[in-house]
Amino acid sequence: MRMTRPSTLLAVLAIWSVPAVGQPNAAVESAYTTFDSDKCRHTRGRDVEDYGSWLCRGYRDIPIWLAAGDQRMYVSFGRGAAREPAAGETIPGFNDAYKGTIEWRLERSRDGKLKPFATILRWNFMTSPDDRQTSGRRLVITKLGPGGVCHVGYVDARASPDANELARKLADEKARTLRSR
Repeated sequence: MRMTRPSTLLAVLAIWSVPAVGQPNAAVESAYTTFDSDKCRHTRGRDVEDYGSWLCRGYRDIPIWLAAGDQRMYVSFGRGAAREPAAGETIPGFNDAYKGTIEWRLERSRDGKLKPFATILRWNFMTSPDDRQTSGRRLVITKLGPGGVCHVGYVDARASPDANELARKLADEKARTLRSR
């Protein structure tokens, strides 16, 4: 399992952003799906701290790829999810996203169909490695589609009473124009 350095800012945006073809001010809708890794196809890991990967179904059967190792999770989306930048991105501290609800941010394509351009997923994490009872919640906003699947930003779900709205705003304003490295 490949592991990369986690991003540490609450709202990290890549420097290499390039405008997308889409319309950033177009009306946006949401769809919600749930997943539970216990009900998804599991591929066992090869090492002691490699827990393997799971393949689940998302909005319109878009693959949701989960992987875990060394008490950390990785989540990516799409047919090539395991090869996307998001497959190597996680959040600081021991964390998990083994099950949950995904908010898919959708816009109408030129042919009139709703197309997802971002996801919002709540992750759990330990705020202190010395106290397993102290935990946090972070909303992870992930860009989908052309230019690569990658984290756009993060919102502390416990620090803000309007965390979901902040995550939607970040997804809507940044995910359609961001190009990953």
